[in-house]
Amino acid sequence: MNILIIGNGGREHALAWKAAQSPQVNTVWVAPGNAGTALEEKVKNIAILPTDTQALLAFAKQQMIDLTIVGPEAALALGIVDLFHAHHLPCFGPTQKAAQLESSKAFSKAFMVRHNIPTAHYKTFDNFADANAYASQQSFPLVIKEDGLAAGKGVVIVESAAHALETLQKMFKQNNRVIIEEFLTGEEASFIVVSDGKYILPLATSQDHKAIGEGDTGANTGGMGAYSPAPVVTPELHKIIMQTIIGPTIQGMAEEGIVYQGFLYAGLMISAHGEPKVLEFNCRLGDPETEVILPRLKSDLVMLCQAALQQKLNHYLIEWDPRFALGVVLATEGYPDDYAKGAVISGLEQPLANDQKIFHAGTQTKANHVVTAGGRVLCVTGLGDSLKEAQQNAYVVADKIQWSGRYYRRDIGHRALSRV
Repeated sequence: MNILIIGNGGREHALAWKAAQSPQVNTVWVAPGNAGTALEEKVKNIAILPTDTQALLAFAKQQMIDLTIVGPEAALALGIVDLFHAHHLPCFGPTQKAAQLESSKAFSKAFMVRHNIPTAHYKTFDNFADANAYASQQSFPLVIKEDGLAAGKGVVIVESAAHALETLQKMFKQNNRVIIEEFLTGEEASFIVVSDGKYILPLATSQDHKAIGEGDTGANTGGMGAYSPAPVVTPELHKIIMQTIIGPTIQGMAEEGIVYQGFLYAGLMISAHGEPKVLEFNCRLGDPETEVILPRLKSDLVMLCQAALQQKLNHYLIEWDPRFALGVVLATEGYPDDYAKGAVISGLEQPLANDQKIFHAGTQTKANHVVTAGGRVLCVTGLGDSLKEAQQNAYVVADKIQWSGRYYRRDIGHRALSRV
């Protein structure tokens, strides 16, 4: 089989690495990939952007691609799955209509209300004046979200009316719709499943650290690290999430005439009383959650995706490594705002044990050197019989990687470790 992975981040490196392990696979192409995917066995990069859907279609036909797996949300929002299916090419991911759960927060919130899926109270605004008038009358903190895609950074927690004013002014300059919702307290968790439109197969639970600073402080990012499994998701809570959130979402899609096939990611807030509410839906695997979930996946990723496309998930058994996985994101100073690119990275050649892996995200090769090409540059993952051991296995590798302006949090996993 020939496989095409669309995207260039750490998530796509992990997908390509795992797909290449399938005995069915001859070649895994990654469009456009990064410096890390280029080094994997059976993996090749192709310089096509994820948003260039017509070029991706032409490439898939030319290379006789047997399965395409879509990584980033932008390609899904553009309808790449619909395009490939129209040309009878297997493409794993939700359709453009289904992807509205992520591409439009206004659609997502209204969908949740229609189907009684627990989420924060909210209001949607199409103009600055009304939004600001509403925000100024609320108690703080409040959460303000951009309606469209924002690479995981379109959410701001505002602490005052002045902060809300400033945030709304910025958002309405680049977006014509925002959502203002109540601030939920508790502990966040990532709950990701595979759906074939009818049957649902949960993946291993995970939890990420969104904030840039240690102690989960500072600006929101795409994610500064993650671990799996997530102790906050107990067996009892797992059942509640499936019954009150995941099941009603897939069923609600079907009731509205939409067959949801692909990964579905529910970003949840778990209250102190153990009640889950949806913060957001993503219509693809999370990043960096993928970099800790896939190293624990013992089953064949390609066969899993095929089973979902053939609506045979009810016959598929998934197997997991019982060990813990923890991933630390190495970023460039300045992220999630402005940051420099092009710094030479050292330490990538260090020998790794079987329970250690470096996934590339924002990297590229220049003049035989691997250089930084994004805000989040690498994700270093460690496995271990305990979360502490997994953490140690990740940090011992991360500490040896250097470049000018390198930054990473030293406390990934602290929430789960505090439970031990």
